[in-house]
Amino acid sequence: MKILFILCFLVSSYMAAQEDALARDYFKNGDFEKALHEYKKLNERSPSDINHILQIVSTYQELEQYNEAESFLLKAMQRIKYPAFLVELGYNYQLKNDMENANLNYQKALASIDSNLSYVYSVVRSLESHALSNEAIIAYEKAMALSTNYNFSLQLAKLYGEQGNIEKMFTHYLDFVKVSPFNLGIIKLAIGDFISEDAENESNIIFRKILLRKAQQEPDVLWNDLLSWLFVQQNDFKKAFAQEKAIFSRQPESLYRIEELADIAANKNEIEIAKEIYTYITTTSQDLDLLLEAHYNILQLETKQSASNNHNIIDAAYQELFKKYGLFSQTLKLQIAYAHFLAFTKNETKKATDFLEQTLKQTLSDMQQAEVKMELGDILVLQEKFNEALIYYTQIQRNLKNSTLSQMARFKVAKASYYKGDFKWAESQLKILKASTSQLIANDALDLKLLITDNKYEDSLQTALKRYAKADLLAFQNKNDEAITLLDTILNKHKTEPIIPQALYKQAQLFEAKGQFEKARANYEVMIENYREGILVDDAYFKLAELHEYKLNQPEKAKPLYEKIIFNHSDSIYFVEARKRYRALRGDAIN
Repeated sequence: MKILFILCFLVSSYMAAQEDALARDYFKNGDFEKALHEYKKLNERSPSDINHILQIVSTYQELEQYNEAESFLLKAMQRIKYPAFLVELGYNYQLKNDMENANLNYQKALASIDSNLSYVYSVVRSLESHALSNEAIIAYEKAMALSTNYNFSLQLAKLYGEQGNIEKMFTHYLDFVKVSPFNLGIIKLAIGDFISEDAENESNIIFRKILLRKAQQEPDVLWNDLLSWLFVQQNDFKKAFAQEKAIFSRQPESLYRIEELADIAANKNEIEIAKEIYTYITTTSQDLDLLLEAHYNILQLETKQSASNNHNIIDAAYQELFKKYGLFSQTLKLQIAYAHFLAFTKNETKKATDFLEQTLKQTLSDMQQAEVKMELGDILVLQEKFNEALIYYTQIQRNLKNSTLSQMARFKVAKASYYKGDFKWAESQLKILKASTSQLIANDALDLKLLITDNKYEDSLQTALKRYAKADLLAFQNKNDEAITLLDTILNKHKTEPIIPQALYKQAQLFEAKGQFEKARANYEVMIENYREGILVDDAYFKLAELHEYKLNQPEKAKPLYEKIIFNHSDSIYFVEARKRYRALRGDAIN
């Protein structure tokens, strides 16, 4: 008997679910008469099911049978105490243009919260389902006023945001994060939808004023955190730094937040403020690793912006650091950077090689030895000693199989083979790297493989490809003028070959590196005009847009270029950033 009962229950439940799905399909497809018939059957079987009652009311309303909906609701309200029905009744009156009775029932629904706070959930759910945001706000605020156990700040923030009341939206988001600080990341994302890079944007000004007022009235590092975040969005790193120092003064456990700010500024090419922040770390940190990393970053930035007559000053700075901290595994990153500086900036390749060979005599892990050998290989490529470089790269592959460093070494084997014109061997290595666990290496490998594959069959001597590989090598050697000249040769002597867009793009990048922005612009425009079906056209659109926006001070010309990527190249790696920049230039709030 028990088994029979369970079977009957399961069959009944299955049939009810099928009927419910059928009713929903009828409703979704606009066949409201049939939907009403099915929902009435379900209601007869389960007369207290709230969802079925609400669906019957909605279906009557779709059929514009408002009196029938009202009658049905009133009967349901006699049987079931469910204050949200008052909202539904009020909305039914609203559909009949009877706003007096509509508002009367809305007020009754809101008043029900006074007798039972838990009613707020169902009442607000009904109010929001009918876009009655003002009444929903009143319901939430009433519940919070009646009991401190209820916190609807997040819901209120969203409702005020939908209404366009930015100040109240920000205030409620901040009220919420004050009691739920672990949700700070989520709140930053939500607020980010209304904040732009423009410090004079109205929303930015409102948010800043609210934060400053809170910081004065109820000091808390939370407000400093949010102010710092706001200033970073505005690329005002000096003000962000001031906030981060305020946080550190109260919570001196770690400088990693300040280091992260310096990294962001450096990546934005704000070199002076980045150096200032890194210098603060060097004078404040007690953590040797963090301190050495800051010194390393300062020297990288100084190398990037220095003229040749300052190179000896940078060299002396390295020497001073080695004298102070020593030459051992903990300063390895600085040692490799120094060798790179000697070889690639000062052109003192022998001194660099001798220095690294001494470094290899230190007590180093296999991974650290591989890092030194990688730099030695790069210096040998710089000198066009490809076979000797391949020895170092191959040693890394053999000693650290399947590691990211090993995959990078394989890519450098391919690149060295490509530089010396051994395209077949380079291609064989690149095929293996397509499955690299490092997405960056896999992408670089794919780009180089496509370059070789697309151009190796154009002529039996592979003249254009060899010239391009040589120009690529010259760029690696920091011989940009020579590389530009050789790329000119390709553009003039191989006008009909598929390597032309690649040569134009490479040359444009070199022009940018030299600050010759008009020449870079001309190259990108030729690519867009003549090679718009090529795989590099989205690169050209994006780089040209960046040129106009950041270097040529012509943001109005950047906007249509970003727009091209958004609407014509949705699969581009630049899509997300192009959309962000386009919205910012258009004056939208961006995230």
